[in-house]
Amino acid sequence: MQILTYGDIKAAADRIAGRVRPVTVTPVDPGAIRTADRDSPDDRAEEPCQVWLALEFMQHTGSFKARGAQNFIQAHREAGTLPEVGVTIASGGNAGLACAWAAQQQGVRATVFLPANAPAVKVAKLRGYGADVRLIGSEYAEALAACEEFTNTTGALASHAYDHPLIAAGAGTLLEEIRHRIPDLDTVVVAVGGGGLFAGVATAAQHHGIRTVAVEPENCRALNAALQSGAVVDVAVESVAADSLGARRTSAMALHAARQDGVQSVLVADSEIVRARQALWDHRKVAVEHGAATALAALTSPDGHTPDGPTASDRGYRPGKGEKVCVVLCGANTDPSDLATRSESH
Repeated sequence: MQILTYGDIKAAADRIAGRVRPVTVTPVDPGAIRTADRDSPDDRAEEPCQVWLALEFMQHTGSFKARGAQNFIQAHREAGTLPEVGVTIASGGNAGLACAWAAQQQGVRATVFLPANAPAVKVAKLRGYGADVRLIGSEYAEALAACEEFTNTTGALASHAYDHPLIAAGAGTLLEEIRHRIPDLDTVVVAVGGGGLFAGVATAAQHHGIRTVAVEPENCRALNAALQSGAVVDVAVESVAADSLGARRTSAMALHAARQDGVQSVLVADSEIVRARQALWDHRKVAVEHGAATALAALTSPDGHTPDGPTASDRGYRPGKGEKVCVVLCGANTDPSDLATRSESH
């Protein structure tokens, strides 16, 4: 099993400096997030919690994935292991977009495999980044098999959506930036799909003594199920956020990070994800993916609970008095038309 280290994240930060957009953080209105009724460990016991949003959806390609993709390609270039045929990936989502973008930035060829029924808008976007798009079969598994055959026959460098230390380390650079913008940060809240973003953020957070709250939809819970089972397991995927958080299994690297001190796994209902996403639009005119709204839903869910253990599983998360919390809004590749419709119906 590959274990991510803080040294990996520091190396990634140096490697991608100036190649990605620095994250912007913005405060949530005072009193907007309810505070738990528990004692604060320091002199902030009488203060309300302070919550910020990390606007990572403003990153290149519309998601945090650009960080890992840039680190992955740059690291292989530095090591002399970047083949002339370039990189390849099977993904029509954020990972595919990030891989194509990073390859274009580095002057590298990218070959992206998708099912033939992939949305035309995604295909056009990938081609806009200069990718060679191959439409294969009708299911993702067929596109993945074609991608693997392409790797074996051409020697192309295969990238992965989340299960690679260079990808996760690149994602972890986000926490490094956040902590420089929010002194004395106590907690970072992040949505979890396959676990690349979580593994990177949690590894960096643990190094700095910051709690990580890993949030998943209740019916899309690969990391939470792995923690309960004590091993990586397959789970059913059925959630409004499945397009970005719908991994059937987490990575062993993410499970290792989740078992460390200072990590809490929580679940939220789809209805709360939809409500959090709508609230971001109504109050800030910010349109994010359901996956990004999943992180915020942990704090706005009415049945949020306080942490009671390093790998506690609970419904939502309620900050303590005086607690400084940052919620990562990780992506915005979404169709905003339903937000406008809902807003007009209010």
